[in-house]
Amino acid sequence: MRPLEEKTGVRPDRPLAGSLLVLASSFLFAIMAAIVKRVSAEMPTVMVVFFRNAIALVILLPMLLARYGTSIVRTRRLHLHLVRVAAGLGAMYCIFFALGRMPLAEVVLLSFSAPLFIPLIAYWWLGEPVSGRTRLAVGVGFFGVVLILKPGLNMFRPVALVGLGAGLLMALAMVSIRRMSTSEPAVRIVFYFALFSTLISGIPALRAWQPAPATLVLMLTAMGVLAVGGQLLLTAGYGLAPAARISAFGYGNVLFSTLIGWLFWGETLDMLSWAGALFICLAGILAGYQRTAIPPAPGTVHQER
Repeated sequence: MRPLEEKTGVRPDRPLAGSLLVLASSFLFAIMAAIVKRVSAEMPTVMVVFFRNAIALVILLPMLLARYGTSIVRTRRLHLHLVRVAAGLGAMYCIFFALGRMPLAEVVLLSFSAPLFIPLIAYWWLGEPVSGRTRLAVGVGFFGVVLILKPGLNMFRPVALVGLGAGLLMALAMVSIRRMSTSEPAVRIVFYFALFSTLISGIPALRAWQPAPATLVLMLTAMGVLAVGGQLLLTAGYGLAPAARISAFGYGNVLFSTLIGWLFWGETLDMLSWAGALFICLAGILAGYQRTAIPPAPGTVHQER
């Protein structure tokens, strides 16, 4: 059994390798989101969320227990784990629901609003100061969100607010991770999220359960595998270089999602949405160059996607 906290010595600085890993994770997350969109057309959202969590748990649990043993379950901050699970699982429900009813790229863009909410939540909960650059980034990003939502125009869709809600909940989940990071190692946070999200999402899934054809089962399995693979690649990427130098490559998810949406569903973004995407990406990159950063999600365990 290995201790949860391991000394690694000097932190590596390999920005090219880290960037490629983050970009690869973005590609896997985009494919996963496309699968969610496909299966959501034939299955209730609650079942899709359960399968995503259950498959991830089946993959991760043996790996974590084999490496860290039973020490992974020892915690004195169970209440914060529950807050993180509630926020992360809520974000997942919002994203999956929106994916079944909106263009793929627009949902991804709205979920990328999470970094805009993080400074506000961190200020309210943790008392962290908000720098001038952060305030500028938040303002630029929310202007982009407004362009995507298009309030007051005939193009506005109420379901878009669900996608925006996913960004808010993802931000709350990430701030809760920061709140726990002083005493809880990342692997323990991952373990509790995988465990509790599966158990909790299983309750509504059982009530809405319906038989699934073999093709959908295969797609659901692939969805879970891609979620785990994307998270592992993302974690590895951020372990090779400072977040500020490689975080921009996470926005490759937007480009991949736009391409996939166009190829399979004929979806295209209008000019306002393209402009909103530009502002959100610029805001995220600007916010990423802060000295103090909250671990990325995308996605969530970002997540959480």
